[in-house]
Amino acid sequence: MDSTLPAVAEELLKEIKKAFEETSHGTDTFFFRLKFIFGPSAVPALDLVDQRSVTRVTSPSGRTAYQVLGSSGKLYTCYSSCHFCTCPAFGFTVLQKSESFLCKHILAVYLSQAMGACQELAVSEEQLTSILLAEEEDEG
Repeated sequence: MDSTLPAVAEELLKEIKKAFEETSHGTDTFFFRLKFIFGPSAVPALDLVDQRSVTRVTSPSGRTAYQVLGSSGKLYTCYSSCHFCTCPAFGFTVLQKSESFLCKHILAVYLSQAMGACQELAVSEEQLTSILLAEEEDEG
């Protein structure tokens, strides 16, 4: 996990990761704590994890990005290293209004990492660059 999250969120994700490493499942306690800490993003993020919608994209140089297939069918690129998502909700709710510290896509990335539920995709440097540039073109 990254230190971009509040300490209580970091600790919860560590506990979830430990539970999944030991038993391959979580508990209702984790669900309630997720809802308490992450609010309305928790349930949709868990749905994305259940649907295996999170893919870790890596290049030979070690650069990593995450792609999350949103509930709308659109693919969003997330960066856990800098705590950023290309979805409109992140721009509005997190950056403009400061109503939340993450969107459901970033939370799904953190949860899929903790639960070992990330899809893996190795790509060339050129392919990763194309993925990243495609996001800029969509926004422009």
